Amino acid sequence: MKTLEIWFEFGSNYSYLSVQRVGELARSRGVPLKWEPFLLGPIFKSFGWDTSPFVLQEQKGRYMWRDMERQCEKYGLPWKRPTSFPRRALLPMRVAVLGKDSVWIEAFSRRMMALNFVEDQEIDSVETVSRALVELGLDANAIIEQAQESQNKERLKEQTQRAQALGVFGGPTFFVAGEMFWGNDRLDEAIEWAARA
Repeated sequence: MKTLEIWFEFGSNYSYLSVQRVGELARSRGVPLKWEPFLLGPIFKSFGWDTSPFVLQEQKGRYMWRDMERQCEKYGLPWKRPTSFPRRALLPMRVAVLGKDSVWIEAFSRRMMALNFVEDQEIDSVETVSRALVELGLDANAIIEQAQESQNKERLKEQTQRAQALGVFGGPTFFVAGEMFWGNDRLDEAIEWAARA
């Protein structure tokens, strides 16, 4: 059985679909799961983009919002189009990279995604991230303090550079023993690939 890596970002709408589903799907097939948070912004900048392609290309953006409605209906996921997109998510991403190997990473990631894409909340704030951590029974002050340390900031930067080196160009992206699968619509295929390996 091969490990499934999920590379994701809290500002990514299609990552929302996968983050909410991947844990249950992986467990149902006995596939080990590894959470790999990274920042999309630097990757987009390397392409010469200053924001999401869904913003830069109006027709693509219009399609994406309707597609999100259909996909959420298909998966039975709640959905509210965010009033700000893409949302800045630097602090929660720093917390995610700090806790990526912790038992709470899935619950935290699911909660941050819901705050963005269901509750339409600004997620890049100490107050919002603290509330999410406290809801999970965690020491919010200690975790946020660690997340803001220079060593952890550098860790997120290195994680993003690692994503680039692997060829990641969007989120979510999945890897199974070096095999790359891009997009929420490839999640089931990635799970199956890992289960058969």
